[in-house]
Amino acid sequence: MSLWLEDFSALAQLFRRLRAEGVSELRPHLQRHPEDLRVCTEGLRVLCVNRMTLSLFGARDQAHLVANLGAVFRDDMLDHHVQDLERLWRGELSYESQTVNYTLDGRRLDVRLSVRVLPGHEADWSRVLLSLEDITARVQAQRELQASERYANGLFEHSPVSLWVEDFSGVKRLLDEVREQGITDFRTFTDVHPDFVERCMAQIRVLRVNRQTLRLFRSPDQATLVARLSDVFRDEMRRPFTEQLIELWNGQIFQQRETVNYTLDGELLHVHLQFSVLPGHEHDWSLVQVSLTDISARKKAEAYLEFLGKHDALTKLRNRSFFSDEINRLERRGLAPLGILLLDVNGLKRFNDETGHAAGDALLRRAGEVLAKAVEAPMTASRIGGDEFVLLMPGADEAAVEAMQAQVEELLELNNQFHAGALLEMSVGRAVWRGGERIEAAVHRADTMMYEHKKAFYAARTHDRRA
Repeated sequence: MSLWLEDFSALAQLFRRLRAEGVSELRPHLQRHPEDLRVCTEGLRVLCVNRMTLSLFGARDQAHLVANLGAVFRDDMLDHHVQDLERLWRGELSYESQTVNYTLDGRRLDVRLSVRVLPGHEADWSRVLLSLEDITARVQAQRELQASERYANGLFEHSPVSLWVEDFSGVKRLLDEVREQGITDFRTFTDVHPDFVERCMAQIRVLRVNRQTLRLFRSPDQATLVARLSDVFRDEMRRPFTEQLIELWNGQIFQQRETVNYTLDGELLHVHLQFSVLPGHEHDWSLVQVSLTDISARKKAEAYLEFLGKHDALTKLRNRSFFSDEINRLERRGLAPLGILLLDVNGLKRFNDETGHAAGDALLRRAGEVLAKAVEAPMTASRIGGDEFVLLMPGADEAAVEAMQAQVEELLELNNQFHAGALLEMSVGRAVWRGGERIEAAVHRADTMMYEHKKAFYAARTHDRRA
């Protein structure tokens, strides 16, 4: 231990003078009169130091140390020095503090300082014992720990993905209780007792979330988010959470899956979830990290691509690929009878030639609107060619198909009343498939009828022009 015996009597005299001059608070006075701070420092006279002091500060002897005290007590030590002076000013004749000194070769020393005015010298402070404990290594370790914590906290707070730190110990207790009851088939247990899943969900305790979590779920702060977790985890999320419980039951403490959550304003979020029981907490699951990556945009793109794979981009009806798959499915399952209505837009080529393809596309979109309005599940409407459409009506007989044709013709009339300009007219053919043949044969019969109607339409138009 570094020991210093010093004489503070000059400091005691200065304090008495300042009090006589009406000074009541030392720090403000020293800030206004820095020359008095210099007097305070110079009034501390070193009488004796021990060998450990010389070794600690790298001094040859006491004279060498005393001659270089300006190099020992400097920089960030000065603020600590004022704090120590204030304690003496308040009459604390024995105290401890932490401060900074420097060795004679410039190395920083963090030290724990203990100061005591020795008994018998309380009146004049002429004998004061100071002890210095070198705590540089400990303080450096604390600094490194704080830097590490700041680094880890920065990674957590500024992560581009949503991070949650949670306590799953309540969930583990519930699972352990079920296991102790002799349950072995946990999946069946959750099917029979769906309330158990709700109980487990209620046991999750959110300890901390990062900034991206608040942004993602549109929450002003963590307290609001935690208070409204029932709005975030609901509906479609329950099934993935059940699967998560089943995996935990089977010992899988690291998991990942796609699931859904909701923002606080009700928007559906598709997320990729990664769940991990943190090391050292495997025995009780009291510390778990959950990361959520927003994949909503990807899901929308996938859904759109899937839509395009089975739908016509122009009319939004089903496309030919869907139609082919659907008739194969209906035929394979033998779902007769099947009503078929085949439709073709009349005069589309001439309309395109005279007014342009943009106007022709608008006419096709109107056809899509009419047919989409006419069908309802399990019926489907598909665009299978440039101007050709087909309605499939599972369970429909001849009367139902005729009724559908009449409904389509009525909707066409209404559509033409709503849209000024070009008339939307369609030739129609119908058939019913009752099994015993391929569905394509029934489609061909409807196609033949449709073309007969189309020939009659063009023949009538030619006759009208001649007349």
